[in-house]
Amino acid sequence: MKQQVYNPYLPLYECIPDGEPHVFGDRVYIYGSHDKEGGETFCMLDYTTYSAPVTDLSDWRCEGTIYRADQDPAYPTDRKFMYAPDVVQGNDGRFYLYYCMSGRAGFGGYNGPISVAVSDSPAGPFRYLGFVRYPDGSPMLKYVCFDPGVINDNGTIRIYYGTWSDEQLDKDFRNKEDLIQTVMQRYHKSRNEVLDTEGSVMGPCTVTVGDDMMTVTSEPRHIIPADVTGTSFAAHPFFEASSIRKIGEKYYFIYSSWQNHELCYATSDYPDRDFVFGSTIVSNGDVGYQGRAEKDRLNMTGTTHGSIENINGQWYVFYHRLTHKSDYSRQACAEPITILPDGSIPQVEITSCGLNGKPLEGKGTYPAVIACNITNGHMPHGSNKIYTDSFPNVTNCGEDRFVGEIQDGTMLGYKYFQFSGAKEIGIQYRGTCSGKFVVSDDIGCKNIVAEIPVTPAETWSEVRTALQIADGKHPLYLFFQGSGEAAVKELYLA
Repeated sequence: MKQQVYNPYLPLYECIPDGEPHVFGDRVYIYGSHDKEGGETFCMLDYTTYSAPVTDLSDWRCEGTIYRADQDPAYPTDRKFMYAPDVVQGNDGRFYLYYCMSGRAGFGGYNGPISVAVSDSPAGPFRYLGFVRYPDGSPMLKYVCFDPGVINDNGTIRIYYGTWSDEQLDKDFRNKEDLIQTVMQRYHKSRNEVLDTEGSVMGPCTVTVGDDMMTVTSEPRHIIPADVTGTSFAAHPFFEASSIRKIGEKYYFIYSSWQNHELCYATSDYPDRDFVFGSTIVSNGDVGYQGRAEKDRLNMTGTTHGSIENINGQWYVFYHRLTHKSDYSRQACAEPITILPDGSIPQVEITSCGLNGKPLEGKGTYPAVIACNITNGHMPHGSNKIYTDSFPNVTNCGEDRFVGEIQDGTMLGYKYFQFSGAKEIGIQYRGTCSGKFVVSDDIGCKNIVAEIPVTPAETWSEVRTALQIADGKHPLYLFFQGSGEAAVKELYLA
């Protein structure tokens, strides 16, 4: 029997960001990086895959460790962390995993090839096969080999990869020479490579490989100009996270923009040129959704990476959220999306119900950390660091996972619940807090449906109060008003 599923859809201790969803047979598999809960840098753990039946997205099964970093010959050099991977089925029926090794916090890397591993099963385990290379055996290192996305396009294996955008990066430097020197040093490129005839080593690129899944059969090329000034990409330049899908005869290129918190898409009738910007699909702070400004983000924002997939007739976008006040403990989330008849994808809001297919039941006990909005009104945008200043965040202490550092003005938002005869709401909390959580079914707190009083508690304590809410589908927003600091572990509805 199907259970409910919410965001994040994997176990609460699991941090698998950069998710690439793929349906193989009757199951959907999620391939991603593997962060450590409360980790110190990106991608500290080996690749672990989860899968679910296409008919029941609540039933996720851990397939175990499918590939270890120490299987790559580059380990343990300055490139010892495996970044965002992708998997494709080859023409021989086997499954091929493409990935890049990188350094701590993204430094000390970016100078290696795209590595390849192979398995007879989409659930692994995979074994090291080699690296993407030219016919003479030398590694293909043109542009910056990073974040590979792969597709089997009717027998043609296409790899998409790359990072950054000169047009945006140039804003951080006083002159072009500073930029050139920085790119040379960070990406281990020669001056000629930085100033090649296409104008840059940056930007998204594509290359094809043969049936051995490694040997290059076409010259790598940009699919979007590195300098996007005056193009449809000017407001949302490519940053990283290349992913590719083909829907009908149209190619969809999904990527993370320079804004860093959003997944965008571009489309073309061709796999290697003429891509035109579409729009934002999802933002992990709901920035842009219904016109929301960046300063009004509804979460701490930061890196995102993912893609779209059709699962049992419904399209979804897979992305990740940030926890532990950093970019280093990212959790997998997903939302249903709509592809309109003209091929466009409207931006979707982030929710707590995600893959559930409908609102969560307005009764029962829920982990507080499924809040899709956590804000104090001035949340930061995280970028490759762990914050030490105080703001509300998803965190853990041993096996306890909770929203911590809740202070006056903090809001926890849950979207959505289906209520029928609900009469009670409660929380499990602890902390030095003294005051109340005002509960509303609108983000403006115009309609108050409950008030939950709290007093200081050293251990996890439960408090319940009357709930007056109409039957039907509603969000719930909990606004803390008071002094001190609270942590909330569970939400009760009855």
